Amino acid sequence: MKTGTANLPLHYGSAPRWLFERMTKLSREISLVLINEYGTEEYLKRLADPNWFQAFGCVLGFDWHSSGLTTTTCGALKEGLKPIQKDLGIFVCGGKGKTSRKTPKEIEDFGQEYSFNSQPLIYASRLSAKVDNNALQDGYQLYHHSFFFTKNGQWAVIQQGMQTKSHWARRYHWLSDDVADFVNEPHAGIASENRGEVLNLVDSKSKNNREITTKVAQQKPEKTSQIIKKLQKTKLPGRHQILISDINPQNLKKIFLSTYEQKPANFENLLGMKGVGSKTIRALALIAELVYGAPIATQDPARYSFAHGGKDGIPYPVDRKTYHQSIEYLREATNKAKLGYYEKLQALRRLQTMVE
Repeated sequence: MKTGTANLPLHYGSAPRWLFERMTKLSREISLVLINEYGTEEYLKRLADPNWFQAFGCVLGFDWHSSGLTTTTCGALKEGLKPIQKDLGIFVCGGKGKTSRKTPKEIEDFGQEYSFNSQPLIYASRLSAKVDNNALQDGYQLYHHSFFFTKNGQWAVIQQGMQTKSHWARRYHWLSDDVADFVNEPHAGIASENRGEVLNLVDSKSKNNREITTKVAQQKPEKTSQIIKKLQKTKLPGRHQILISDINPQNLKKIFLSTYEQKPANFENLLGMKGVGSKTIRALALIAELVYGAPIATQDPARYSFAHGGKDGIPYPVDRKTYHQSIEYLREATNKAKLGYYEKLQALRRLQTMVE
């Protein structure tokens, strides 16, 4: 299931080397304690908890209110666990920018090296990204994707998108437990500062639209292109004018031909097809709604606000009980970690600051 997202201000630049080296060491030692004490399944659950992950990044020393917390914390985990991941049974793939696109190959390499079936994991990695980029069109373009998994097939995803005009980033968390359907209500909880009207095809209210969208994808590309051109000349409600105005049917003709020839069995198959992006999905979904009467859900799935306060301030917790549980969990792990006196003292001080 999808476990949540968090919205954070988009900051540029990178963490200084001295800080990243400390984060790598601290994240490794805390991870060792957590996995030894509670097991890999619980560890993945913690990574998939937006509140816990945010607190974890703070303990490592990164600014709580920066988008860089996501990329740097994931990078520190990948670097820190790399020498011991075989013994731990936890593997980390992906990262920021071009590195994120190497995730499938990294998963496949691990599968070959340790003799396990990597294909379901590669599928989960790709579909989680496809959902957050294309099926939930909330204005954030993914630029970071980290995939954590075990040889037994359990996994967690932490990925982040950016909205360059507003200078905000939104983080998405996924967990493999009880995933029955990638495209129907995958969110267990989403935290977001900015909410608005979005194209939400993973809402249960969009079920009929997903079915009709798949059927529209199977029709001849000429017909689909003609419908789009007609809709663009028709006076539509405001949101449809915004959503359909930048769609060029000629640019999508090749993709429409591909969907027509392959005839995807369902919306998940359609979403996973090579070349099918946000504009393709948007065009087909709008045809399904405007021509065939299958409504699209437009409610942002964010359920509560997470990011409050200034860059160097103290976060206002979404759920005080949950947030404090995360802090206590990390405090216990920090106390047990094999850290130097300075690192342990600084980490515990940061935890104390968040509690007060």
